[in-house]
Amino acid sequence: MQARRDVRTKEENEQQSHQHQWRAAEESPLGSARWSPEAEIGMRVEDIWDSLDHAAAGAGEMSRRDRLNSCFDAIPVASFPHTFAGAHVVEIPSDATLAEAVEILSRHRILTAPVRNVDAPDDSSWIDRYIGVVEFAGIAVWLLHQSEASAAASAVASLGADELAAKLGTVALEEGAAAAAATGVNKSSSLTESAAVAEAFGALPSSDLFNKTKVKDISGSFRWAPFLALQSSDTFLTMLLLLSKYRMKSLPVVDIGEGTISNVVTQAAVVHMLAECAGLHWFEDWGAKSLTDLGLPMIRPSRLVKVRHDEPALKAFRLMRRRGVGGIPVVDHSGRPIGSIMIKDVKHLLATSDGNRDYRTLTAQDFIASARQSSGERQMNIVTCKKEESIKGIILKLDAEKRQRIYVVDDQENLDGLITLRDIIAKLVYEPPGYFGDFFNGVFPLPQNSRV
Repeated sequence: MQARRDVRTKEENEQQSHQHQWRAAEESPLGSARWSPEAEIGMRVEDIWDSLDHAAAGAGEMSRRDRLNSCFDAIPVASFPHTFAGAHVVEIPSDATLAEAVEILSRHRILTAPVRNVDAPDDSSWIDRYIGVVEFAGIAVWLLHQSEASAAASAVASLGADELAAKLGTVALEEGAAAAAATGVNKSSSLTESAAVAEAFGALPSSDLFNKTKVKDISGSFRWAPFLALQSSDTFLTMLLLLSKYRMKSLPVVDIGEGTISNVVTQAAVVHMLAECAGLHWFEDWGAKSLTDLGLPMIRPSRLVKVRHDEPALKAFRLMRRRGVGGIPVVDHSGRPIGSIMIKDVKHLLATSDGNRDYRTLTAQDFIASARQSSGERQMNIVTCKKEESIKGIILKLDAEKRQRIYVVDDQENLDGLITLRDIIAKLVYEPPGYFGDFFNGVFPLPQNSRV
């Protein structure tokens, strides 16, 4: 993507970088010996913030968000710390099978990777060299969709015409009750369908579908992202807008000269950068605001998708796929949250070594307990906050826990909303009128279910 704003020249950026490397050796945001590449970015923002204070002295005061926009629009993406600490960015060839893709992601302990088009010529540009970005969870949920289709096909083959007419209304999980009421089908019919899906899903890891389907064959499916890349000369403002308003979870940074990926910037990496800026004036000025002051949470209780602790774990993943959400709280009988299941946690179902695992009876609560025991998974613990807490406190909590979302609760510990990393970034900057021109007219909206 070509930058839409003016940025410093390469020579200016190098000179600025040397100046800040020297300064970073002298001090840190908290006045201690701590230093990190992310904190250095924060100090660059601090310098620009202070210069805007002086410039505005006789020209009227700028708003906080205008100043933050100006600060981030003056720093090139090339300055963002490398996610892989010097290692090469992991790529998945488009002709890899789904089983091979899962193995690559697992071996490198990552959840997402760009897909390289093996049919592209050696001298092709990066635009033709990559076809998208795939997630582990996207592969697993695509397989879940196939298990639902397989179960439905089996039902069609085994039912007579009258039974089929009654059964059709129970295929969609969230519509099962309404369909049963309309057709007179009792609850056992819906349970039978769920059991069929569970049986089909349990057989997937050893199936030809998993071991022969190519990654390129699932392009455009659930959680598949287009290959929307940044150039090193693009600014932080462009990066932040794409990660928030335009719903990208990760952004490759391409080296135009080499036609290769030099870095990958994620929402989590940006929130970590913000956490490292604690103690700096500009961050404290913004971070002191409460969630209510910033209009958070944006996702209200009525829009939250939940699953009870005694309901099947597979139901949680089916709900996430159907509703297009990346996580779901597990609640007790009173509606209070006791745990959290993310779409990526489906790996515990696919990768289980227990061949006798009964997907039909494994409850959400048992699933969480099993995953914790087998892998030491802490991510399923529920992380909560109150509306009166500061955005700084939320950022520090999310970064410390390495979480993608935090649930807002009231004084009685009932769910009162949800805040994601994207929501936080969206409150940091805004899109100026005409910033991207008509660029996204041909790119967005994304295909249905392509991203969460």
